[in-house]
Amino acid sequence: MAADRPTVTLVTGAATGIGAALCRRLAGPDVALVMGTSSNAAGLAAVAKDCQAKGAQVATRVGDLRRPATVTSLVDLARKTYGGIDHLVAVAGFADRRPVGKLDSQGFVDSVRVVETAFLELVTAALDDLRASPRGRVVAVSTFLAHCFSLVGGRYPASAAAKAGLEALAKSLAAQLARDGCTVNCVAPGYVRKDEESGHSSLSDAEWRRIASVVPMGRLAEPDEVAATIAFLLSDDAAYITGQVIHVNGGLTL
Repeated sequence: MAADRPTVTLVTGAATGIGAALCRRLAGPDVALVMGTSSNAAGLAAVAKDCQAKGAQVATRVGDLRRPATVTSLVDLARKTYGGIDHLVAVAGFADRRPVGKLDSQGFVDSVRVVETAFLELVTAALDDLRASPRGRVVAVSTFLAHCFSLVGGRYPASAAAKAGLEALAKSLAAQLARDGCTVNCVAPGYVRKDEESGHSSLSDAEWRRIASVVPMGRLAEPDEVAATIAFLLSDDAAYITGQVIHVNGGLTL
């Protein structure tokens, strides 16, 4: 890879929430962002505009991660536009609140497909780039529900199972890429405040207030607080951190 090209970061789920906050935080000169979303083209365009205003180069793609062609197109876009990939951040996912008994097998498969299988396909497609980059980094966004189940807010069994598998896959990849100097880590948020861009929530306002009351710090996380942890793991300062799951949850799993 050319040493004089910008640092290239591919982010899925970039139109809202944590993914959008991360792109805005990373944006600046000598940075290229390849940003994907499943369907929120307007949200992605707004984030892209903000990032470009900070001097970042931006390429975007709208497509469903349940389709392998979407995954391939994201990696191809990064290579054709900027010459390769240095950082891969998998944020995309969705909340399926249905409990066992109401959750059907297709819903379970969809969660695994978007969270776990798409991550496997992304890192497989980008593997040569990540190994070759002197600043190779992979971060997968998990959830506290891969570790414990709150008595408020629902259990989300399909989402929890998919994220738990994501963490195991990421740790295996961390061991595989360690000698190449490429780090692989997970960030597991607690309950995160929905930003105004998202326009929807799987919980009511009353449920969110109840959840905030049981978090030891007494509030929900801001998307940018989770993004800050991801940005650190992408930085040179985190070059000796790999195979870890970093919890950002205000003490929820204490």
